[in-house]
Amino acid sequence: MMYRVTAGHPVTISGGIDLLFAGFLVMSIAGLVLVEQLIRNARAESRRSLKYLCMGLGALFVYDFYLYSHALLFQGVDPALWNARGFINALVVPVIGIAAVRDPQWSLDIFVSRRVVFHTTALLGAGLYLLAMGLGGYIIRDYGGSWGTIAQVSFLFGAVLMLSILLFSAQLRATFRVLINKHFFHYKFEYREEWLRFIRTLATEEPNEQLRERTIKAVADILHCPGGMLWLYRDSHRYEPVANWQMPMPAVTCHLNMDSSLVRYLREEEWVINCDEYAMSPQVYRGLVLPEWFDHLDRAWLITPLVFHDRLLGMIVLSRPQVTDSLNWEDYDLLRIIGRQSAAHLAQLDAAQALSQAQQFEAWNRMSAYVMHDLKNLIAQLSLVVSNAAKHKHNPQFMEDAIHTVENSVNKMNRLLAHLRSGQDPESQLQELDVGAVLVDVIDTMSVGIPVPSLDCQARDILVKADQDRLSAVVGHVIRNAQDATPEAGRIVVRLFKQNAYAVIEVQDNGAGMDETFIHTDLFKPFTSTKGSSGMGIGAYETREFIRSLGGDVEVISRPGEGTTFRMRIPISAECKSAVRFPDNLAMER
Repeated sequence: MMYRVTAGHPVTISGGIDLLFAGFLVMSIAGLVLVEQLIRNARAESRRSLKYLCMGLGALFVYDFYLYSHALLFQGVDPALWNARGFINALVVPVIGIAAVRDPQWSLDIFVSRRVVFHTTALLGAGLYLLAMGLGGYIIRDYGGSWGTIAQVSFLFGAVLMLSILLFSAQLRATFRVLINKHFFHYKFEYREEWLRFIRTLATEEPNEQLRERTIKAVADILHCPGGMLWLYRDSHRYEPVANWQMPMPAVTCHLNMDSSLVRYLREEEWVINCDEYAMSPQVYRGLVLPEWFDHLDRAWLITPLVFHDRLLGMIVLSRPQVTDSLNWEDYDLLRIIGRQSAAHLAQLDAAQALSQAQQFEAWNRMSAYVMHDLKNLIAQLSLVVSNAAKHKHNPQFMEDAIHTVENSVNKMNRLLAHLRSGQDPESQLQELDVGAVLVDVIDTMSVGIPVPSLDCQARDILVKADQDRLSAVVGHVIRNAQDATPEAGRIVVRLFKQNAYAVIEVQDNGAGMDETFIHTDLFKPFTSTKGSSGMGIGAYETREFIRSLGGDVEVISRPGEGTTFRMRIPISAECKSAVRFPDNLAMER
C-alpha cells in the first residue's frame, strides 16, 4: 500500500490505512515489551553491552509508538514527524554500534563473507573514484574555455585508465585485503575457507607439481606468500632441501645437522620463526642462531616447523609477500596447525615410498633367485665340459660342441650382467687396503672404455678398512657412469687425496652433468635410472650405502652441460709405505 506525505500538509487516513497504522502501533508496543524482557532476563555480566542495544532499539520503538499513535489520534500523519523519522533512526545507529564494540562476539553471529566485503569495498571505491573524476571533468569543461571539452575527455579517459591499472595491481589488492581483515572482522581468518583451500591444494594433482611442492604452496597461500622451500630429515641424519616452489635453490650447500641451533629450537619450541623479528630482537628466540647460508635464501620471511608425532620431520621457509601485515597469535597458531597437518601428509608420502622401495627390493630378490638358478645351470654345463675334456679333447666334434657351449654360456652371462651390474656378493670381508693400489687396478680394468680415465694421486700410502671387491666395484661403477655421460673426446680424472682424517676418491668428468633437482630427489633413489631399460638404477644407491657403511659419505656436484664431480670420503685406518708402482700412463696429473 502506497502513501505520500507532502511537507506542510497532514495526510488524512482512510479506514484501510487506519488499520495499517494500528498494526504498526502494535508492533512498536511489542518491540518495547521484548526490549524490556531482554534487559530484565539478561545475566548481570551481559548487561554492560546489552544496555546500549536496548537503549537504541527502545528509542526506535518509542518514536514509532509516538508517530503512529499521533497519526491515529489526529487522523493524519504529521509531515514533520514523518520526515524526522529517518534522522532519528540515523542517530540511534552509533548507540547500537557501541553495543557491538563492547561485545566483539557479535561479529561471529552476524556473518558477512570476506570475499563479498572485499569485492563490495573495491566496487564502492571504484564508484567513488569515478564520481570524483566525473565531477572533476565537469569542472574542467565548464571552466576550461575553448579547450574545456577536449580537456574533459582526456581527463576522464586518463582516470579510467588509471583505475584499470589500480584494479589489476596485486600490491593494491593485497593492501585492501589486509585493511579489510583488520578493520571489518574480529578474527583475521575465515578458518573454514582456509582449511578447505589447504586440503583442496594438497588433493589436487598438477601435471608438473608433486606433493612436496603442493605442500609448500598450500602453506604459503595462507599468508599470501609468493614462494617457499621445504627441508626434510633424510637418511644422512641431517635436514636437506628437497623441494621448492617459486623460490630458487641457493647456490651454496644448505643442509642442517641434527645438533644445529635452528633444528634444536624448532624441535624444542615448535614455534614459527619470524626472520624480521629475529633480525630486530634476536633475544626473543632464546639461543637461536641461524646458519650462515640462510642469508642466501631469497626474501626468507617465516620458518614453519613440521612436527609429526612429536618428531621434527622438517621445516618450510616462506618468502616475504608484497604487502606484509603485523603477525599475531592467529597467524602463528594457524601456521603451527597447518605445519602439523602438512607433516602428516609428508610422513605418509615417505611411508608410501618406503613401501614401494621394499616391494621393489622384493622383486629384486626374486629376480636374483632366477639369476642364481641360471648360473647354476651354466656351471653345470661347463662342469660337464671340463669333466669330459680329458677323455674327448682329441675329438673334433667334441671340441666344436664344447666351444659352442662355452660361447652360449658367455653370451648368457653377458645378458645377465647387462641387467644385473653387481651380483649377490657374499658377506663383505673388511681388510686394510691401499687405496692407491685399488685405484690402479680399477683404472687399468676400466681403460678399455672411452674416454680412458687418468689418475691424479695427490696422496699415497693410505690405508682404509674395506672389502676390496666391493670397493673396486663401486669405484668402477662411478667411472663407468662417467664414461657413459662423457663424449669420446671428453676427459675423466680420478683423484686421490687426504682431507682431515678421510681419504677422498674423486671422479671428475666434463660430460652431460645433472641438475640439482635430480641429484636431490632421484640420483640415489633405488630403481631410478637415466639409462632407461639398460640400467637398473641401484648402482649409485649401492655406492652411497657401501661408503656410508664404512663410516664415510658421498657428495655429488654437477651442472648440466658442464660435468659432474663424484666424491667418496672414507675414514683412514692407517698410513703405510706401499710398494705399489704407478704406471707411467697413470702418472700424477697436475
